[in-house]
Amino acid sequence: MNLTIALAGNPNSGKTTLFNSLTGSNQFVGNWPGVTVEKKEGKLKKHSDVTITDLPGIYSLSPYTMEEVVARNYLIEERPDAILNIVDGTNLERNLYLTTQLCELGIPVVVAINMMDVVEKNGYKINTAELSRALGCKVVEISALKGSGVLDAAEAAIKAAEDKKPVPKHPFDGTVEHAIAHIEEACVHDMPEEQQRWYAVKIFERDDKVIEKLGISEQTRAHIEKDIKAVEDEYDDDAESIITNERYVYIGKIINGVYKNKQKGQLSTSDKIDKVVTNRWLGLPIFLVIMFLVYYISMVTVGSWATDWANDGLFGDGWHLFGIGTAQAEEQADAVGVLVGSAEASGNEAILEALDFESESYDPAKAVSTVKEFAAGVKTTDEFTFEVEDEETLEVSEETVTGEDVKSAAEIFVKNEGKTDDPAEFGVWVPGIPVLVGRGLDALNTPAWLSSLILDGIIAGVGAVLGFVPQLLVLFLLLAFLEACGYMARIAFVLDRIFRRFGLSGKSFIPILIGTGCGIPGIMASRTIENERDRRMTIMTTTFIPCGAKIPFIAMIAGAIFGGSPWVSTGAYFIGMAAIICSGIMLKKTKPFAGEPAPFVMELPAYHMPTLGNVLRSMWERGWSFIKKAGTIILLSTIVLWFLSRFGFVDGTFTMLGEEEIGNSMLAAFGNAIAWIFAPLGWGNWQAAVASITGLIAKENIVATMGTLYGGGQLNTWAAIAQVFTGVTGFSFLVFNLLCAPCFAAMGAIKREMNSGKWTAFAIAYQCLFAYAVALCINQIGGAFTGNLNVIGLIIAILLIAGMVFMLFKPYKEADKLTKKVKIK
Repeated sequence: MNLTIALAGNPNSGKTTLFNSLTGSNQFVGNWPGVTVEKKEGKLKKHSDVTITDLPGIYSLSPYTMEEVVARNYLIEERPDAILNIVDGTNLERNLYLTTQLCELGIPVVVAINMMDVVEKNGYKINTAELSRALGCKVVEISALKGSGVLDAAEAAIKAAEDKKPVPKHPFDGTVEHAIAHIEEACVHDMPEEQQRWYAVKIFERDDKVIEKLGISEQTRAHIEKDIKAVEDEYDDDAESIITNERYVYIGKIINGVYKNKQKGQLSTSDKIDKVVTNRWLGLPIFLVIMFLVYYISMVTVGSWATDWANDGLFGDGWHLFGIGTAQAEEQADAVGVLVGSAEASGNEAILEALDFESESYDPAKAVSTVKEFAAGVKTTDEFTFEVEDEETLEVSEETVTGEDVKSAAEIFVKNEGKTDDPAEFGVWVPGIPVLVGRGLDALNTPAWLSSLILDGIIAGVGAVLGFVPQLLVLFLLLAFLEACGYMARIAFVLDRIFRRFGLSGKSFIPILIGTGCGIPGIMASRTIENERDRRMTIMTTTFIPCGAKIPFIAMIAGAIFGGSPWVSTGAYFIGMAAIICSGIMLKKTKPFAGEPAPFVMELPAYHMPTLGNVLRSMWERGWSFIKKAGTIILLSTIVLWFLSRFGFVDGTFTMLGEEEIGNSMLAAFGNAIAWIFAPLGWGNWQAAVASITGLIAKENIVATMGTLYGGGQLNTWAAIAQVFTGVTGFSFLVFNLLCAPCFAAMGAIKREMNSGKWTAFAIAYQCLFAYAVALCINQIGGAFTGNLNVIGLIIAILLIAGMVFMLFKPYKEADKLTKKVKIK
């Protein structure tokens, strides 16, 4: 017999960790019927006939958020065979509130008390046997993180499902019970007995969705309303609050009997850490330092090393296996550079001719002999000054070497027997994908157009994006660790104080945090915000934060123009945060968004060391989503881009163009037609304009487009970018594409969440105009300090800044008065 077990619990209770532990690799993901909230299911390990359904994390079965609606609709309509309720043992009272509601559904329930190891460590003890007796259902101790007890909990849920015994109801106060009994008799007496209790309680609470679903007549509603009103008059409170209070009274009695504190008055480890990381003055600086380290590690050190290997090796010319020969090749390249430079400075044509590696007649023996002769005639006190061009930025600088440097270089060259500066001549060289594919295409006598499509289009474009996957994986790994250990929940708490001053709730940080992986789930996470004004504003601003798709683009600009500075990558994150805060302040002072921010209540889970498996799984899920996009959307985009950039009209004839004729392509014609729009931002060339437009398909496309248009691997692309952009215009290009409208998929998510074409259009227009205004100010003001003054542009930039400053410091009162007269549909 096939069984379905629903996994229910509060957010941060360890539910997802338990789900992963129970199902392993047997998971499959979809969407709940009619909504885009993610639905996770999986087969229980060693039980192919048992399906585990992971419900969204919820605090209750009241229909306040989309997650709560989804969870309760599934439970009351699908009615799983059993519910495995995971409860955070470190926050037992709050978690048991949901448990009391689950027990009323008439479905067998098993309670799994999680984090028992942390409970013991903090000096507490939970009497699970007494708790089981009080609740009337099986209670199992587990540690989802360590995997202890999880299979016992699953087996208990299976047994409960097979026994089909619902949990005995817990009684409320006599007056309340009397009213509920009347409701059962009047409204739900024809329903299965085990379901009557939950529906009666919800009717007592005046739950609109339940009343509408049951189709209760006006006459019946008027009859039961008398009973409800009588209870409200007696308790001097509303019906919903009465039920909430009754639940907590019941829970309080249970807690007193089962929860013991062996170390009264002592702070737990989590409390001690929170006194520092959530401190009013230290909380934000600590967060800034941590985020800087995250981006420094992922963008400059570990992540950068791996990405350099992917770009220069895997998707470039190749790499030395296990690094064998790398040092020798670099030493030889430096030696050749000194010899050629000193020969140019001294006008020694014999050396230049002997070291002409591109010549078919290059002779290593002759080169060694010529170098020996040259070095012998150099004095150690001699000096040679020559120009050197940086491979990545193409920046030309002067370098001076001494005669001693020349003699040392000659010794290295002779020792290496006249090998060229080609790294493939040293150690064990593994050719990169473009090289291997190119050789294969040549061997098959592939037509020139097809070779160009594969090498210059697909591999150059997709490879330019995939080359940044190592960097992304390191970033996702670090963010997953911060989320899993409990730190990110503290940041939402810390930022609530700041956000509230600017008209936003701390709840707005949750979508922003999720948006660092992908903007789409970030937009969807706005459903937890009850206030419609705040929710819409959060949807509009969440995508300002750099998502995973923007990281390759940020890294490309940082590497090509700013020497790989970690401040560029970290700064992009805080530029996004600043844009969110500034937008929140300005929008809150307009009629549609004015009003108090929604209250923010959030549990802070106990700190714990996450398991390596869970962190790696989170990292891989995000990374794999990025890779799949590169293999689908970006692959298709690069093919279209290649076609548009390699075909055009020459003398009225439609023909394939050479690389030097790309300026005549259809893509160039389109780019030139729109380039004027971006000229005030400092990058009015058609390649940059096209890259920004293709970035709307997928933000990774900016890198893919640059790779396709400039081609030839990372060095050529970065060198071209360094030629086209200055520091100011490059930063303008970065900020515009960071803040403008997100990809088409995220725009679709905005449309679904806004549920209004007008609001969607307004959101996208605001994002684009805000990005344009900020980028224009950066270019015009930056240009004024770098010798590119444009008086008209500078005046416009000053006016824009003045307008923003006015909106930032404009009093809230005016907007609040107008709000009373406005109703947005």
